Amino acid sequence: MDQHIRGALEAVLMVVGEPVPADQLAAAVETPVDQVVTVLHALRDEYADPEVPRGFELREVDGGWRIYSSRLYADVVGRFVVEGQSSRLSQAALETLAVVAYRQPVTRGQVSQVRGVNVDSVMKTLSARGLVTEVGEISGALLYGTTVEFLERMGMSTLDDLPPLAPFLPELADVDAPESMGDR
Repeated sequence: MDQHIRGALEAVLMVVGEPVPADQLAAAVETPVDQVVTVLHALRDEYADPEVPRGFELREVDGGWRIYSSRLYADVVGRFVVEGQSSRLSQAALETLAVVAYRQPVTRGQVSQVRGVNVDSVMKTLSARGLVTEVGEISGALLYGTTVEFLERMGMSTLDDLPPLAPFLPELADVDAPESMGDR
């Protein structure tokens, strides 16, 4: 593996705030995309070597690459980040986020019907924290889905990594029309 390309990729990956697609990394290090992808896979595998545990790992999330703290030390990082902070998500926010994650794209009205309460303020909070976003519109009602930030914070690469909970949620066809709970 070319040490210059490897070092250049590591340097760029250390400063990015969100996952970066391989083609953008290739442009930054002026190297063909296929060669960059090969180096990224080699770095990911090297960082994941169980013989040499590291405090970080390279992950591909939503088509982009980024360095994250290692899942092996999630408890330590969690204590460090959360210590002294009171900005945890409420139970209502967690429940709302779960409905959005499993049933997206979904309207506020549909989420309200699944939860049995109005979720307008909770959806605003989740949106402000970058965990949900507007992904479209249907019959005048906004549709919501989770964000890459949600995937990152949950330590997932794709929504396919969600645990199998969806069978316990009602089908969207079973909930009333979106207009019924103030989606407009």
